[in-house]
Amino acid sequence: MTRPTAAFKVLTAEQMATLEAGSFAGAPIDQLDGYIHLSTAAQLTETVDKHFAGQTGLWVAEVDLEALGDSVRWEPSRGGEDFPHLYGKLTLDTVVAYSPLEREQDGSVRLPVTG
Repeated sequence: MTRPTAAFKVLTAEQMATLEAGSFAGAPIDQLDGYIHLSTAAQLTETVDKHFAGQTGLWVAEVDLEALGDSVRWEPSRGGEDFPHLYGKLTLDTVVAYSPLEREQDGSVRLPVTG
């Protein structure tokens, strides 16, 4: 099975500012679990709906999984589906795009535009 080469991290404005300064060590739930939770494009909308409902001021960062190398592990999570988990800090140089979280007309989360 071919894995995606990009994944996404949902961040608060404060967390995004930390990442823009160079690196992000994870949200409280990430630190508790011991890794940074990421989602594929296909998983992103459900992740936002489940874990960030009602929150405003959110950002979406697209992460280059190949640049992270062996620090990413695919592990079963929701419903046994594999999710990318980052064991280590998320560094700005591995983020290829980011933007405020917005929705498409169908309700799905709009992916940040690269470049």
